[in-house]
Amino acid sequence: MTIRRISSGGAFEAKIGYCRAVVAGGFVHVAGTVGQGETVTEQCRSALDVIAKALAEAGVSFADVVRVNYYLPDASEFEPCWPILAETFGENPPAATMIECNLIAPQYRIEIEVTALAAG
Repeated sequence: MTIRRISSGGAFEAKIGYCRAVVAGGFVHVAGTVGQGETVTEQCRSALDVIAKALAEAGVSFADVVRVNYYLPDASEFEPCWPILAETFGENPPAATMIECNLIAPQYRIEIEVTALAAG
């Protein structure tokens, strides 16, 4: 089986020892991704932009995503993200889970992780 690793060059990748995405076994596994910005919606959009780039490098898009996990320190902040997520996934909504938990640093308000079917 071929494994292809995709790096975004993010600071945490080198510090922790992981890559943004791994293409293996017919799937694209995108690591939990935080975004930049002051608000949860800014961070949500930013994280989705980073994920979109990793998916594109793997030859797929949000239409190919079959699973998404959302992690938030405050579950009450999830609802403002719903319109952004509905727009992102459109007619191809994946199976989804939202978990309330701590993130890697207190300034982060949402982390998003996806799994997509690989091209080919």
